[in-house]
Amino acid sequence: SLLKPETAAVLKRTVEALMERGAVVRNLENLGERALPYKISKHKERHRRGGYFLIDLEGPPSIVATMMDHLGRDIDVIRRAFVKQPLSKTEECSGIIPDNYEDKLTAKK
Repeated sequence: SLLKPETAAVLKRTVEALMERGAVVRNLENLGERALPYKISKHKERHRRGGYFLIDLEGPPSIVATMMDHLGRDIDVIRRAFVKQPLSKTEECSGIIPDNYEDKLTAKK
């Protein structure tokens, strides 16, 4: 399904606000519209359905508080949350065996 202009506008505002605060947006994923787990009253309206989106970003932890405040004042955002992902561990390539230079130096003596 196509995004409504209002939905596209709130996503654009959100991504721009993140980038202004120093975040790098890696991915934006639309999880679709679905029923909310419970009725939510926000900005003097009751909501039963909502569009769910995931924004994968990398940025300083200091932007979380300002973005939560920014999104809390946006009338098009019903709920907001930040989830910290663990850093992916880099694995050493098992195909390369490092040379032991001490053995090479002592062998020539």
